[in-house]
Amino acid sequence: MGAIRDFMEAHYRHFNAREVVDAAKAYQAHVDEGGKMLVAMAGAMSTGEFGVILADMIRAGKVHAISCTGANLEEDVFNLVAHGDYEIVRSWRELSASDEQALYERGMNRVTDTCIPETVMRHIEGRLLECWRAAADSGRRLMPSEFLFEVLSDPSLEEHYQIDPAHSWMLAAKAAGIPVYSPGWEDSTTGNIFAANVLAGNLPSHGCVKSGTEQFAHLIDWYRANHGDGEHPSVGFFQIGGGIAGDFAICAVPCITQDLKEEVPYWGYFCQITDAQPSYGGYSGAPANEKITWGKLEPTTPRFEINSDAAIVAPLVCAWVLGR
Repeated sequence: MGAIRDFMEAHYRHFNAREVVDAAKAYQAHVDEGGKMLVAMAGAMSTGEFGVILADMIRAGKVHAISCTGANLEEDVFNLVAHGDYEIVRSWRELSASDEQALYERGMNRVTDTCIPETVMRHIEGRLLECWRAAADSGRRLMPSEFLFEVLSDPSLEEHYQIDPAHSWMLAAKAAGIPVYSPGWEDSTTGNIFAANVLAGNLPSHGCVKSGTEQFAHLIDWYRANHGDGEHPSVGFFQIGGGIAGDFAICAVPCITQDLKEEVPYWGYFCQITDAQPSYGGYSGAPANEKITWGKLEPTTPRFEINSDAAIVAPLVCAWVLGR
């Protein structure tokens, strides 16, 4: 085995650590048996540079669809073209309100220890606005991810790359042709920018960007085409964090079985990495066993709940699956 696998086998024997190894082994078995895997990604994983290993997972055929927040969608592109302009604030816990105001006045938007410069947001806005206008003029309607794929397809963007493009999961997803869904996209910088440009009259309407329900319908069709027909394990679900990225995507199965009245296999694997606790009522989307009552999983579905820091744990699971 690889060095990371050896280390995990030697030391990750109990508690959350054991759950990490079990989840990684089951993920590997799932894809080795021909099952597809959807990754649901919340939080600020792109700014945390999860793309370094997620891009490898996509290229290796270990990830076949992604559901993510609008922030994760755009922040991978921001990081691609402005990484050198980011600032790290190692003492972020010690910042005062006036320190935060000073960052704001310099156009530095803080995500925990990492500050994203406002300049990159305006750079990408200009490129997106061109794509939105062209789509509106021609009557085309695309998902938010597809517009960013258009931006990434422009050769003139390459001169602005500030990281190895192999570390961009959006570039990897574009090259692999996998679908990327971003429910609740309006809760993001580019979503805000889009709405502002419609209100300002720079775009004729909201119509060129597909809605969340349209993305959901696309996901349902993708699930129908990829659940394996019983010849392979059904699509697996690897969830990082909670919130809409996971809740949106996992509802595809109950929508098909309960609302469309069609028979399809349940999700064939489930793992969630989160620090949320259901006892406080703030656990978004229900714990794994509770999902059985909602028609998302069945009692035999391999399921894992890892209560830990996803920025630490998710790369370990991916490294295991990649054989490192």
